[in-house]
Amino acid sequence: MLELGGGAQPRADLIKDVAEPDFMAEVVEASMTTPVIVDFWAPWCGPCKTLGPQLEAAVTAAKGAVTMAKVNVDEAQQIAGQLRIQSIPTVYAFWQGQPVDGFQGAVPESEIKAFVERVVQAAGGDASGGLDEALDAAEEMLEQGAAVDAAQTFAAILGEEPNNARAYGGMVRAHIAMDDLDQAEAILNGAPAEISSAPELEAAHAQLELARQAANSGPVGELTAQVEADPDNHQARYDLAQALYAKGEGEAAVDHFLEIFRRDREWNDGAAKQQLFTIFEALKPSDPVVLNGRRKLSSMIFA
Repeated sequence: MLELGGGAQPRADLIKDVAEPDFMAEVVEASMTTPVIVDFWAPWCGPCKTLGPQLEAAVTAAKGAVTMAKVNVDEAQQIAGQLRIQSIPTVYAFWQGQPVDGFQGAVPESEIKAFVERVVQAAGGDASGGLDEALDAAEEMLEQGAAVDAAQTFAAILGEEPNNARAYGGMVRAHIAMDDLDQAEAILNGAPAEISSAPELEAAHAQLELARQAANSGPVGELTAQVEADPDNHQARYDLAQALYAKGEGEAAVDHFLEIFRRDREWNDGAAKQQLFTIFEALKPSDPVVLNGRRKLSSMIFA
């Protein structure tokens, strides 16, 4: 695992007591860039007194790859209710505004360390360092439109390290850029089982799904007219959002999916929220479309 930053950070920067009014800023928004592990506890909880220090030690050992928020449920009952905390200790990991992992009750120290490691890996902290320069070069080729050269470079990297998830994901994205979606899917399906659930492959899968949707997207003008005529026509708005994303208008697409979620979050089995997650997963975590979209979605969920 790569260490983030130049050295160990002070405990105050890694582990904080978070009150209810600060939860959005210190957990939801902070997790946009660094995963945040939230320890829901109470002063009267015996197991919390054992789990808390062990969790703090594991977070400190991660040297800034993850931070920790301690939330006293007696003083944060609204947050505990929204997250359906039924017993303590309960631990949730937030990444990019959403809970991504968690557990309840006191667990062995080995499981705590494994949990922290999973959270770090979910945020991309398991990238291989030895081939970073070649991977960065291939990514730059892809960004500049040299998809064929990028694919060749990713293939060469896989020749040296067959289980490199970043290179596999890059190969898929390169073939998507070449509009060879069938080959992209074949590469994705052929990934080794050990890395099949890696974030890089999940992102590539999301990009492939969006690329296939783009091929079937409808006319923006007609769909816009339908939505303007009937703002509660969720299917038309959903189709419009897909068409906008296919045209490269990601921010407008996300806004329409958010509007569906605002009007009826359960419409079509939560299709709008699921599509938002697909877009967030496909784009880079630092992309403004992702940062703004996740922030708006989280504000709706925790309002």
